[in-house]
Order: sequence, then C-alpha cells, then structure tokens
Amino acid sequence: MKSLRFYPILFILIFTFVHPSRSQELHLSVESEECLTCHAQLHPGLVASWYESRHSKITPQDALKKEALERHISSDDIKADLLTVKVGCYECHGLNTAQHRDAFEHNGYTINVVVSSNDCAACHAVEAEQYADNLMAHAHGNLVENAVYSDLMRAINNPYQYTNGFLVMGERDSLSEYESCLYCHGSKVLVKGLAAKETDFGELTFPVLEGWPNQGVGRVNPDGSLGACTACHPRHDFSIETARKPYTCSECHKGPDVPAFKVYEVSKHGNMFKSASVASNFDAVPWVVSEDFSVPTCATCHASLIVSPDNTVIAERTHQYSDRLSWRLFGVPYAHPHPQKANLREVKNSQGLPLITELTGEPVAKFVISAEEQQERNTKMKSICKTCHGSTWVDTHFIRLDHTVEQTNAITLEATKILTDLWTRGYAQGLPQGKNIFDEAVERIWTDIWLFHTNSTRFASAMAGGGDYGVFANGRYQTSERLYALMEKLRLFRKMDGE
Repeated sequence: MKSLRFYPILFILIFTFVHPSRSQELHLSVESEECLTCHAQLHPGLVASWYESRHSKITPQDALKKEALERHISSDDIKADLLTVKVGCYECHGLNTAQHRDAFEHNGYTINVVVSSNDCAACHAVEAEQYADNLMAHAHGNLVENAVYSDLMRAINNPYQYTNGFLVMGERDSLSEYESCLYCHGSKVLVKGLAAKETDFGELTFPVLEGWPNQGVGRVNPDGSLGACTACHPRHDFSIETARKPYTCSECHKGPDVPAFKVYEVSKHGNMFKSASVASNFDAVPWVVSEDFSVPTCATCHASLIVSPDNTVIAERTHQYSDRLSWRLFGVPYAHPHPQKANLREVKNSQGLPLITELTGEPVAKFVISAEEQQERNTKMKSICKTCHGSTWVDTHFIRLDHTVEQTNAITLEATKILTDLWTRGYAQGLPQGKNIFDEAVERIWTDIWLFHTNSTRFASAMAGGGDYGVFANGRYQTSERLYALMEKLRLFRKMDGE
C-alpha cells in the first residue's frame, strides 16, 4: 500500500477515533493530515504527544500576534506556507529536504527522518543562532576531534583483552560510543543508502542511518547543522515545561564527571524544589519570579526569560547557556574562564596539546574570555540570585566559588607534577613518549582527581549547596586520597629503583 492519499473517509474515521473532539479544531496542512492518517494507528503515543504540544494549538501567524515577552517564536520572516497552518508532521519533516541527505520519498511526499536545529530555525531563528554559539552545539567535534579527549574515550569504551601477560586495548567500538559518550555529546548521523522494509501498509523504503537514533546536544545532522533541540525539548510535544525541570538536565549532568543534578538535588534549592514544585507554573512565558515559581531550577539560572511581577526583565532568554557563566568548571583538568568560541578545534597550548590551559594550569589567554567579560557574566547571574537573596549573600557566594576554583586547580597541579615525574622517569608511558595518557593505573588516578573529585567540589561550591559533595561524597576527601595514592605509586617505583 504505497499511499493513503485517496482514502479521506479512512482518515476521518481514524482521526476521530483517536481524538473525537479535536478533528474539527485543528487547522492542519493536507500533508500533515495525511501523515496522521497512518501514524495515529502506528504510533499513537507519538501522535498523542504532538496533540499536547503548542505546535498543535496555534499557527505561527497567531503566535506572532502575541506581546513580545509572551512569544515562544522568534523568527519574523516565516515562509508563507508555514504561517497559517498548525505546525504538524510535514511542517517539520518536510522542511528543507533539499539540504537533507536523509530525505526520501514516502507515500508521495519527500520527507526527512531527522528534524535538525536548522529546521527548527524556521520559527526559532534567535534560539538556533544562540545555540550555534554554545559549547553544547560543538560537543561532538570538541570530543572526537580532540586527540586528548578521544584518547580518553578510547580508554573507556574500547574492549580490553588479557593477552600474553599484558592487558591490550582493542579497536574502536562505535556501537559502545553511541550509547556512552556520544549519547550526550551527539553522534554524526550518516546516510548509508536505502533499504526496503515490510510495514503494516506494505513494503516501503527508508534511509539506512548510522549514528541513529541520537538526541545528543552536539549531534551532527544529515543537513550539516549541529545540535538536537530534542535533547531538552523532547519530541513530539517539545515541552518548555519539561525543559525547565531539572530532570531533563540530569540526563547528561548527573556525574560523577558533571554532578550538577546530584548537587542540586541535595542543595537547599533542590530540597525546596521537591517540596514546592507542584505550585510552580513551568509553562509560563515570560517566567515571573515569585508568581510562576519561587525556587530556581537549572533553566532559571542558565536559560529562561525571567521577569519581575511588574514585567521588568531580570534575565533575557538564552540558548547559549554560557551567557551567565564566567568559569568553565567541568570536563577539563583545570577550571578556566569560558572559551571565546564554542568550536575548540583550533585550541592549542604551548606544548601543542589541544587544551585551553597549560599543564601547569594557566589558561591560554587568546582562547578564553577576558576578566571584564567574566565580570559581566557574573553580573547577569547575580541579577537572578538577587531576586531572592541579599547582595552580601550573593557576593560572598561568588567569592567562595572563585576560591574553590583556585584551590581545586592548585591540587590538580600537584597531581600533574607527580604524574609528570612518573612519565619523565619512565615509570609510565605518557606525553613524553607520545602515548595515550589515560591507559595506565597512575594516569587513571590523576584523571580521577580532576575529572571527578575536583569537579564535584566545584559544583558543590557553584550551586550554593551540595553539602557532602564538596567533602566526603565525592569531593575534597577523595581528591586528597587519590593524591596520596598517586604519590604512593611514585614512592614505590623509587623504592624499587633503590632510591
């Protein structure tokens, strides 16, 4: 059955059965109506999610009539054929097909499987532009194209074998990468051709995709664009409420390498959120502090348009996420001022390593924002904090954070000195020998210090709480414990050499 184009009665029966009160309410394109004819049967959960979306309830034309602060839409030059219909299946999957390598003929229409950030930009141009300048958008390339971090990924994901008395690392395992590091960082979705598949409507042909499914923040889409809006706004309801709740962020920010959600959960903010969230309105735009919410979530501090009860703008909506952040805290040996550019492919330190800091901790100045820019971003964040906290409270919090950054960087430096000594003396094979720096026991101890324990300490400080995450849960105690363990390894090697 190649097409249901000539079965309007069947469509009405199916459509009415699924949502009897809605078939007359929706103003859909003919193409989207036909999509629903089949998919209401095949994927009722998917269709039900779309019915709950704002896309199903308002046309772009009507959305543009709202007051500026109330708009979810940011494009002013929307194509005429999109303006007057609800945003249905075809409006997303049939858009820009000429740019999509995954475009294919399906029941008389050309559509694509993957809806990209560039497709969403048709109505959300400002958000797409901001996101393109976000570290998340470049998360795939900044990982797999960085020799240091790709070595870390290999050391984690590649299979191992104990052979002839040695532990040998096997070849790259791409399927493991897709469900581990690239689950969050994003895969590169490649089109490998077309394949016929038997369906409930007969034999149909679909693209064969490698790296799919994936909704990682830095996904490389078949149209060449970067990012997946569905990482935060899950398909097909694209809920702003879901994106504003901390559970969405916890999908990738749970630790131990980035324990933001764990720290939030046990912080005073997290405690209050669990107690008071039922009284919050997570769907309101703009988001009014003290009326729509009284407890901050991740989105409050990092993304959302926040206003006071008299509609004074406290923080503009942003999808760049670093707009209000002065420090880059996690995923790096040393915390440092945020990078000037989200694409880190050109970054190199004085040793030629693709790191934005030296191994001694100093940031490479030409790649990071200035102290003045750091202060400006802190001011933006403080304006949100001060809606609930006094100036002394807020200013002291930021003083403590700066001190924690200084402390954790200092202890990472001491660990790096010990590891460098191990490499130099030949007790381990690392940078001097041009080897992977994550595949030996002493290197793993060093990695534990900065990837897990100093990160946990910094997050406990940055998020105004977390209690034990800064001490015994995964913080200062473990940092010093691993430092002692690394020193003990060096001491034993020296003893074996008769020193």
